[in-house]
Amino acid sequence: MSLQIQNLTKIYDQQKAVDSISFSVKEGEIVGFLGPNGAGKSTTMKIVTGYLPPSSGIVKVGGYDVQEQPLHVKKIIGYLPEHNPLYLDMYVHEYLGFVGGLYGLKERALKSRVEEIIALCGLTLEQNKKLESLSKGYRQRAGLAQALLHDPGVLILDEPTSGLDPNQIIEIRKVIKEVSRNKTVLFSSHIMQEVQALCDRVIVINKGKIVADDQLSNLLQHRGGSTLVVEFKEEVNIDELSSIEGVASVTTLSAFKCKVHVQPGVDVRSELFKYASDKNRSLIELKVEEHSMESIFKELTSEEKEK
Repeated sequence: MSLQIQNLTKIYDQQKAVDSISFSVKEGEIVGFLGPNGAGKSTTMKIVTGYLPPSSGIVKVGGYDVQEQPLHVKKIIGYLPEHNPLYLDMYVHEYLGFVGGLYGLKERALKSRVEEIIALCGLTLEQNKKLESLSKGYRQRAGLAQALLHDPGVLILDEPTSGLDPNQIIEIRKVIKEVSRNKTVLFSSHIMQEVQALCDRVIVINKGKIVADDQLSNLLQHRGGSTLVVEFKEEVNIDELSSIEGVASVTTLSAFKCKVHVQPGVDVRSELFKYASDKNRSLIELKVEEHSMESIFKELTSEEKEK
């Protein structure tokens, strides 16, 4: 099942929370939906799941129009909101049984599915506890369990690992990876390592507009040019390195080591080897420093970039 968004806009009073955005997510894709607080992520997700009406635009989930066929959409979508709403006076297994009943599961099928999803989300030891007694991490697991219970074709996860410790985050990543093989997954997160561990593709939204939509590998490789770590046996000559065509700037790390920041789309490695040969310098190290999602995110959403 796919997710399609065309010219989606949401206006609150005079503020455009979402400003005419368009993108689609194919079956089997795990797409990270990133942006700073207030960028429009949660608003977009609430519109996709039918919790908010759009001001304009079209959203289709599995071919169903969210506004015209909301019940069909709710049957095939699983949603974990940013602020996980739970019936705290219910026991874990009781709550999941209640949710399964809402989706039409009955008797043996319901019992079997609840047991399966409790095991999958690591809730076995907590299943006979009331939700109000659970830690935030286990409450988040319960929220993820309800989103997965009816085996939806499309998963919308808004900060799915919020409140989890590092070990729990790794476990939930495995769950998401395992259940998403034949699903469409759109999830938001402020944890960039999580995005790099899970995503095939990344969409970045800032102030209601999409500022990037690309495969994660492409973003990490090409965004903003590359950086090379270079070490010589002799002292670094910053002026000489800076004069090489394609070099944007040079940062000194030590007397013999530096970072060479390269202009986008340019490969200066052969020029560096030629420089070392021409100047009779011994090149000890030359390696490409990979960009991180943190640096790319900062570049795409920084105030300086907008001015």
